[in-house]
Amino acid sequence: MNPEAFLKDSYFDYCPWEFTRCASAQQRDAQAARQKHLTDQGASIGPRCFVSGTAGVFADVLRMGDDSYIAGHAYVTGEVTTGSDCTVNPYAVVRGRIVLGDGVRIGAHSSLLGFNHGFAPELPVHRQPLTSKGITVGDDVWIGSNVVVLDGVTIGDHCVVGAGSVVTKDLRPWTIAAGNPARPLRDRRTGHAPQHRVTTGGPTLGDALARFAERARNQASEVIARSWDCDAGRYRDRPGTPVTVRAHCDAVEIADLLLASPPPQLSGAEHAERLRSLQDPGTGLVPGFASDGGPGALCAPAADGWIDDGAAEYHVLSVGYALDLLGSRFAHPVHVVKNMTAAQLIARLEALPWQTQAWSAGAWVDCWSTAAYRNFELVVDAAGPGALEALFGWLVSRADTGTGLWGAAGPPAVGRLQLVNGGYRLTRGSFAQFGLRLPYAEQVVDTVLAHSSDPRWFAAGRENACNVLDVAHPLWLAGRQSSHRAGEVRGLAEELLPRALDRWQDGAGFGFGPAGEGGGGPGREPGLQGTEMWLAIIWLLADVVGLSDRLGYRPRGVHRPEPGPSPVFGLPW
Repeated sequence: MNPEAFLKDSYFDYCPWEFTRCASAQQRDAQAARQKHLTDQGASIGPRCFVSGTAGVFADVLRMGDDSYIAGHAYVTGEVTTGSDCTVNPYAVVRGRIVLGDGVRIGAHSSLLGFNHGFAPELPVHRQPLTSKGITVGDDVWIGSNVVVLDGVTIGDHCVVGAGSVVTKDLRPWTIAAGNPARPLRDRRTGHAPQHRVTTGGPTLGDALARFAERARNQASEVIARSWDCDAGRYRDRPGTPVTVRAHCDAVEIADLLLASPPPQLSGAEHAERLRSLQDPGTGLVPGFASDGGPGALCAPAADGWIDDGAAEYHVLSVGYALDLLGSRFAHPVHVVKNMTAAQLIARLEALPWQTQAWSAGAWVDCWSTAAYRNFELVVDAAGPGALEALFGWLVSRADTGTGLWGAAGPPAVGRLQLVNGGYRLTRGSFAQFGLRLPYAEQVVDTVLAHSSDPRWFAAGRENACNVLDVAHPLWLAGRQSSHRAGEVRGLAEELLPRALDRWQDGAGFGFGPAGEGGGGPGREPGLQGTEMWLAIIWLLADVVGLSDRLGYRPRGVHRPEPGPSPVFGLPW
């Protein structure tokens, strides 16, 4: 390339990948001013990005990951989020609610239209409302030139879309697609035409489950070993992340599911002793690790003695069940529950954020209930006199007769997500764990099925382990009480199962999936948390369609299907 070409500002409009290497100081200053103008309006732009001065960027929300660019004459509006190393090439149109993964290439003159326009006959088109389901594009995707992607579409990881295509339906990961409308042509990994997958719950799906389980068992030791930190002598979720208490527990659960033994890095007794030693004897909670690898500090207690610490609350579940699997139990009662009176419990329940953060409220109930359950194991009072009875009395009386759940659905931006996910956490620790019937099982089925049709959370490629688990478990649990809409529940399970199986990455396990509402979860990279959760999800969905026996495993930890050994505490159920 003639070096004089770099002196022309227009060169980088069409070849923005050259900007970082070749731009002059004056051109860099102009680009910095361009980006400052955007960030002053609320945009977030990572390092080594480029936004052409000729691009029409009028986004309500713009988040650009590192090393990404928007080339000349591109048109960008709406809510646009890109991962790292994404390219919007010249004259491309990116409008509406658009989420791009890492390494996405959008060819010149292509359009991603994450919105639509009503055209009902009773009104002129220009008076019709706009709607937006949004478009999600996974990692490592190449969208050729002159492609149109319509609203509501999810393009899975590693796809290639041929030039001139019109994408009207979701594309599974690794698909090479082309045409109008775009149709799958080949699998990028094999070069072969995609096989038609039968998901009727018959032999094909059963065989797929059996093959998956064998594959997972053969690789389980490798999956666990990659997360063992030899220097720290502890587990991390995946290489490059800090060691955590939860990762140790996830390793124990995965090994139990797939190897029927403790993780091979330590003996069962050593695993149990390490986990038992983390419990704070004063409160009975298990804090996270401090920077030196020892037990961390807990927050100061509230007036009712409770300690608000999300990690410690979840460790009541994860450590308690990991110790179960190792043939052990907590060394101390969970005193913050043992010492809570019925009046204090009711006051705490009334103060939880049911209307705004139903997930947080449900998670608190899950922790409290599980701690009470663990206290029974130690042959101590589970809680203050009458507190456990008060809990279930409060839950039964506060269950919404319309939704079958607790709390409010939340703002339109999240739909029923908080309501359903909070309902899962609440029922897991209370009704399911203690073997009690749901107050309104059929209403739960109605609510969860309605939620499962929301493409923001359940379109192919948009699912994460938390959101799918929080649908699978309530439907499975309610199905033990009622056959209400059983065909639809089974159909949903048959739809979700093949997608879940496709997520397994050889030697690494499952990734959690895209970040949830609020940015939660460890992300798409495979790790112990994603692997433990998706293994449980697959069992629950397979059991719904009557094929769980083909897996050869059954969850016995946090996501176990059966209640624990039933303590006798005088409840009338």
